[in-house]
Amino acid sequence: MDTELIVEKLRVIEEDLRDLAYDKLRDAATGDADAARDEKRVLQARRAIEKAIRALGDMAENIE
Repeated sequence: MDTELIVEKLRVIEEDLRDLAYDKLRDAATGDADAARDEKRVLQARRAIEKAIRALGDMAENIE
């Protein structure tokens, strides 16, 4: 599988996680205590995906 294709898929996942984090943040603002905890976990996952995107992006640049 091509590195660029994987990076594209990861970007879609990162965007979905960003949207989910905003949803959880909205829920937390309305008093849902579990949503605040969930939002932190989603952000942690999103940061991990961003790190993978950067790492693979750097790798793809080195291949070219």
